[in-house]
Amino acid sequence: MTWSPTRRGLLAAAAAAPLLPRPAAAQAEQQALVDRATLTVNELMGGEFGADLRQVLRRARAVMIFPRVFRGGFILGGEGGSGVLVARDGAGTWSSPAFYGLGSASLGLQIGITDSQVMLFIMNDRALNAMLQSQFKFGADAALAVATIGAGIAGATTAALRADVVSVAKSRGLYAGISLEGSIIARRNEENAAYYGRPVSPEQIVLTMEAHNPGSDNLRAALIRWSQE
Repeated sequence: MTWSPTRRGLLAAAAAAPLLPRPAAAQAEQQALVDRATLTVNELMGGEFGADLRQVLRRARAVMIFPRVFRGGFILGGEGGSGVLVARDGAGTWSSPAFYGLGSASLGLQIGITDSQVMLFIMNDRALNAMLQSQFKFGADAALAVATIGAGIAGATTAALRADVVSVAKSRGLYAGISLEGSIIARRNEENAAYYGRPVSPEQIVLTMEAHNPGSDNLRAALIRWSQE
């Protein structure tokens, strides 16, 4: 058999192939989460109570989006999911996402609900700084007020705007109550590094905006759009 340079090149590429996909696959996994977060924003903001939620979004300093919070996934016997934190500056520019995990022995999802979309509106700098800790536990800081908007979202928006953090959950097309007491939010540094191609902190992503991935542009555009409607 005559071995041409082209054949040798193809074989070399095939031999190296198992070594190549790992960073790309890791980034693809994070991109899929960002894409699901974009869908969650559009579904919540464009839903039945979208006008009320957009009112909260317009006042928010940042948002955390968990496209799927489910039972038994984050810690054994507990509830949780993966999500992103996105913040905006004084000019209204939204940052790229920082990756976080949410977990608890029980998030207080209503009976019969096995998974839901969860969105947290971070209403001020104090709350944002708390979320930027390596790990934050709801209820540990008594000075941080958390409001939950559930099935009675209409009429609850005004009171919620006075809170530091406002949470909303939706499952199977219905808005559901959720209790965050005792839940833990933790940064995921490895996922941030995978998505941005280098070690980068949540502060660098959402505060100083030193890191950007074009794959998050649709999410940022959705937040800009709904903030202005």
